[in-house]
Amino acid sequence: MTVKLKTHYWRQRLFFSMVLLLMITSTQVIAQNTYTVSGKISDIKNGETLFGASVFLEGTSIGVVTNEYGFYSLTAPEGKYTLLVTFMGYTDIQQEINLTQNQQFNFEISEASTQLDEVEVIADEPERAILRKPEMSVLKMNIETVKQMPVVLGEVDILKSLQMLPGVTNNGEGTGGFHVRGGAGDQNLVLLDEAIIYNTSHMFGFFSVFNADAIKDVKLYKGGIPARYGGRVSSVLDVRQKDGNSKRLAATGGIGIISSRLALEAPLFKEKGSFLIAGRRSYADLLLKAAGEDNSVSFYDLNLKTNYKINTNNRLFLSGYFGRDAFELGENFSSSYGNSTANLRWNHIFNDKLFSNLSAIYSKYDYELGITSAEFDWVSSITNYNLKYDLKYYFSDAFKLDFGASGIHYEFDPGEIIPTTETSSVNPLVLDKKRALETGVYVNAEHKLTEKLTAQYGLRYSAFSRLGGQPMTEYANNQPVVYNEDLGIYERGEAIGETVYEKGDAIKTFGNLEPRASLAYTINDNSSLKAGFSRVAQYIHLLSNTSSATPLDVWTPSGQYIDPQLSNQYALGYFRNFKNTAYSMEAEIYYKNTDNRIDYIDGSDLIGQNTIETEILKGESRAYGLELLFRKNEGKFTGWISYTLSKSEQRTPGGNAGGLGINDGNWYNTPYDRTHDVSISGSYRLNDKWSFGTNLVFQTGRPVTYPNGQYEYEGVSIASYSDRNSDRLPAYHRLDLSVNYKPNRKPNVKLKGEWVLGIYNAYNRKNAASVSFGQNIETGANEATRTAIFGIVPSITYNFKF
Repeated sequence: MTVKLKTHYWRQRLFFSMVLLLMITSTQVIAQNTYTVSGKISDIKNGETLFGASVFLEGTSIGVVTNEYGFYSLTAPEGKYTLLVTFMGYTDIQQEINLTQNQQFNFEISEASTQLDEVEVIADEPERAILRKPEMSVLKMNIETVKQMPVVLGEVDILKSLQMLPGVTNNGEGTGGFHVRGGAGDQNLVLLDEAIIYNTSHMFGFFSVFNADAIKDVKLYKGGIPARYGGRVSSVLDVRQKDGNSKRLAATGGIGIISSRLALEAPLFKEKGSFLIAGRRSYADLLLKAAGEDNSVSFYDLNLKTNYKINTNNRLFLSGYFGRDAFELGENFSSSYGNSTANLRWNHIFNDKLFSNLSAIYSKYDYELGITSAEFDWVSSITNYNLKYDLKYYFSDAFKLDFGASGIHYEFDPGEIIPTTETSSVNPLVLDKKRALETGVYVNAEHKLTEKLTAQYGLRYSAFSRLGGQPMTEYANNQPVVYNEDLGIYERGEAIGETVYEKGDAIKTFGNLEPRASLAYTINDNSSLKAGFSRVAQYIHLLSNTSSATPLDVWTPSGQYIDPQLSNQYALGYFRNFKNTAYSMEAEIYYKNTDNRIDYIDGSDLIGQNTIETEILKGESRAYGLELLFRKNEGKFTGWISYTLSKSEQRTPGGNAGGLGINDGNWYNTPYDRTHDVSISGSYRLNDKWSFGTNLVFQTGRPVTYPNGQYEYEGVSIASYSDRNSDRLPAYHRLDLSVNYKPNRKPNVKLKGEWVLGIYNAYNRKNAASVSFGQNIETGANEATRTAIFGIVPSITYNFKF
């Protein structure tokens, strides 16, 4: 214990020494006789603050990008300047300033008039600013672009749109979640207004939980994760809700063949605040009931947000999300699952250089399972309470500093079985509830080293404690899993007793330093080189031995027998604009390795398991690849082509448990490995009334394990299997088409509508979701059966707003 305490002490000393060093460095780059101009940028039409707007002094290299709340601050020597505000799709603003003292300017900018030769695709920042920014492996999606893309059943979907970009894929048609650079679904940190979302799917993966009418900004970090984020080793998806229209009452919505939605926004407190309320509900259950079906499937979600401006320097935000799915199979089976979040935030501007945000966040994911024939219900959940404080200090044009701290308290309820009748043959069962505390402190700097070289570097120190409140099983030789040499299989270790821990005890404590760094070197006005490194620790794990995530998967914390995942990622990229940013190209290579990645022994049983450590082995994973993205940003026809060449593998040796491990300790493909992934997305605007969209997707088939032989034992035919994930499903490909029609509108009519006709999988490709093997009862021959979820799927949706 003394050694452990000393280790944490020196890690903390190292962290705070780096903070001090950064502050000392920052004082050296502040010039004499400099002044600061600061303020907020917002949309003149609805009052929404704009994240990613560029503010710079014309004729200089001094500039900054607004933060998540539209705040900017830049410092320059005394003198007269032209302040220029730009944001893609909006009219530029110029303001003459005489910088003889600190000044504040808040700007409201308006959308540019629609022109056929100026159509926005993805970028929310001017392309040249992106080249200089020391940020790589980042994807940003514009909501209007998302709404133009063809989607299944006519439902706009942010996650499926992200999967059209390099390095991001799903785990098969109709599956939930997403995978980034060969990582698992549980390795993605998904945030909605800073609250953690544990299940991103509706209807078992057909739709995502994000209602596009309520979303303002979407940003996915595939690598180079900033130090303010922690807890997941693969990616961070940061989704921000609209604040609400502070100018007037406004509404948007849509009516589709599966679901409908409606969002209302309006000002509050004489335009000192605003609110947003957005709802969405499917009616597949009503259609099935009308058709006389006993089965039912449905979902709903509700987005809420309000804010109040106390004064110029203080603003409060309150947001929430509530979503739920329900599924019934006749009278015998039912399932329900959903997310609930709430976030109370306080924005405070200390002065023209220091901005802060304090957040108190609640998040819960729970599911219920009912089996009438067996007369029992199953309930489970994970809940967390998060308090975080983030600050940003704009020392100078050349140096900006982010720093802060956070603490998350987890409550894991892995499951409870409740008999529904007195005659049920199922006994009540309550699995041990688990508790944990994750804390983190961080500092991150953006530093312009020279006119051509800019760096972003930082350090995060995270700590995790598995807390008491339940007994812990002890095993012979401290081995929860042992190898049976006679049978050639892994088995549960021998339980020799248990230790009871009180709630105030720490069963196991971990601490990790997580350095992050990236560099951007500007070759010229149209090209740059970037490099990045990040180390991230992940302390909670999703337990699932299926090929894709399901609502019944269980989260569990690191502890006495499960170590945290530790990942290092390296990336190098080349970025270039062509013809004055009309075209752009991005190319990145990356390598990522992860230690302590768990996998499951053959025949593992995860459901109703109180000692999950007896079902898993610890290994390592690696992923590497090449990503290419070419975009056409302007003109009647816009779109992109993305290509990913990648490899994702895992190795799980036997370790102290003995034996060779899974797959004889050799590397094997992860279920989310895709050798080739090609996506083409295009949009053609014919005129003000008509526009057309298309998607074309090709992916290497998902790795699976097929039987490679069979033998008979006492008259029973038993299959033998090849190495784990050594086979693949057939290649996946499809073509989607869409047509958008906007009827003639009179200038004085506020209601605006459009029709969207879509065809998903236009040439009716029967892509394999799975391939099962069996024996024909009549002929005795072995047969393989392909299961496909979608053929061709037409859809029609009417969208409106006023």
